[in-house]
Amino acid sequence: MSSAARLADLIVHARRAVIFTGAGISTESGIPDFRSPGGVWSRMRPIQFAEFVASEEWRREAWRRAFSNSSGWVGAKPNAGHFAIARLVDAGKVAAVITQNVDNLHIESGVPAERVVELHGNASYATCLECGLRHELETLRQSFLGRDEIPSCQECGGLVKTATISFGQPMPVEAMRRAEEETLAADLFIVLGSSLVVFPAAGFPRMAKENGAGLVIVNREPTPLDAIADLVLHAEIGPVLAAAVPA
Repeated sequence: MSSAARLADLIVHARRAVIFTGAGISTESGIPDFRSPGGVWSRMRPIQFAEFVASEEWRREAWRRAFSNSSGWVGAKPNAGHFAIARLVDAGKVAAVITQNVDNLHIESGVPAERVVELHGNASYATCLECGLRHELETLRQSFLGRDEIPSCQECGGLVKTATISFGQPMPVEAMRRAEEETLAADLFIVLGSSLVVFPAAGFPRMAKENGAGLVIVNREPTPLDAIADLVLHAEIGPVLAAAVPA
């Protein structure tokens, strides 16, 4: 039996599968990852959350990066892997998609927003750090590029930041709670495109395995959890899922 066929068989027999995605699924949409050689952080150092809050200069730099698309996700489209996941959610086989990615591609592929748990936030909009009000990027873009105004909250005047989790920023409490709940309810946990070295997010696959779930890892490079997984595929995600989850 081929690896894709084994994955398909595990999915068919799963009662409640959960999918966990990292940067590897989005590199197939042309989005560079952050940590590998040539990735985003090799070209520019990340802005710490404390720097953003304390320094107008760093806030200006953060917004310059956001509107210059230096991270490379603006205009990217979902790929075959994203659409295969959406089909599994629609078929009732996958209860939740837990993602480390901030590119919004799972939702764009058709996964209902309430089924997506975004551990590191979402780069497609911004929020006020004080009151939590959502701000659309296009409106902020016009004021930043047109009038050189660093975004502030239209409601309370607080600092506004893209809705992503920066280094040093607390993890989102509700997203972490939901991720743990879905992980512990799963009988099959499928990791797609994550190196499983970034914590606390990378703790969920081990949690699932220790709770009795089957563990599948699809990633081009080896991960620290390969040894305990039930199935490991060092391969491209799109082709594997396209074979395992027919349209």
